[in-house]
Amino acid sequence: MNTTRNAWIRALPKAELHLHIEGTLEPEMLFAKAQKHGVALPCLNVDALRSAYNFSNLQSFLDLYYAGANVLRNEEDFYDLTWAYLLRAKQDGVVHAEIFFDPQTHTARNISLDVVISGIVAALRDGEATLGITWRLIPSFLRHLSEADAFATLDQLTPYMQHCHGFGLDSSELGHPPSKFSRVFAGVRAMGLPVVAHAGEEGPPSYVYEALDELKVARIDHGIRAIEDDALTARLARDRVPLTVCPLSNVRLCAVKSLDLHPLKRLLDAGCVVTINSDDPAYFGGYVAQNYIATAEALSLTPEELKRIAAMSITSSWLPNHVKQQHVERIERC
Repeated sequence: MNTTRNAWIRALPKAELHLHIEGTLEPEMLFAKAQKHGVALPCLNVDALRSAYNFSNLQSFLDLYYAGANVLRNEEDFYDLTWAYLLRAKQDGVVHAEIFFDPQTHTARNISLDVVISGIVAALRDGEATLGITWRLIPSFLRHLSEADAFATLDQLTPYMQHCHGFGLDSSELGHPPSKFSRVFAGVRAMGLPVVAHAGEEGPPSYVYEALDELKVARIDHGIRAIEDDALTARLARDRVPLTVCPLSNVRLCAVKSLDLHPLKRLLDAGCVVTINSDDPAYFGGYVAQNYIATAEALSLTPEELKRIAAMSITSSWLPNHVKQQHVERIERC
């Protein structure tokens, strides 16, 4: 793909709806924070750490992901992490970001939620003021932990609910179906907040059904295995349920064999609401614009298809309708 088209893709206004802030921890920052806090790392240098980013499945990534998060200790760390992401997002044409964070990853290390949320929110507010990137913040429950742990986390978040715009479900998918958290998500919905869930990345199409029917999600995070079930694909298209797809992540975690075999184009052609996102870009080799560029090249997406995907990222967000319309009009002019 030529340089001119790449620049056009980067400039295309877009929302990022599937981004784990802990997954933006680049090796350079990880080493700097480890040195700051006296945290020992298994790798001797940045290059050795990058070479460890060779995953066989989701769990092999998560093991390294949780270990890396251990260097995040104070408010400044969470601010720096979030600010670094926002600077990259600005270069990639992101006008709005709906960001996941994992409270349990930090409370398990005795890091207070006040430290985590204060640092992240301060950076997000500065990003909106100086970079023009609006935001929503989505705490996510870790599905490999218990329902009781999720309820306890929800209770711990009560003082910070003014900063929480919805709730998600992430971590190890296999063996942890969405139905495990039906009662927790019912409690969140009773608070008037929308919910989303990772489903159908490694897990089967049945997990997508559960996310829809039991958790009553507003969006499906990943959802690529829905393509294996024609009825499910048709339902997602009919009901306009957004899929927050992360193509480079799917390849790096071996959920698909190669990018040219990725089902994104088939889902798009089936009428599904498909968005492109970066997931954990520090680990998967590409922020959101690189996901657009690589996917466009591998699947021969046209400029009109890319504009359609960008527009769907905006309309699938939790922005007010009048703001969505302004962004969509900008996209149409690109």
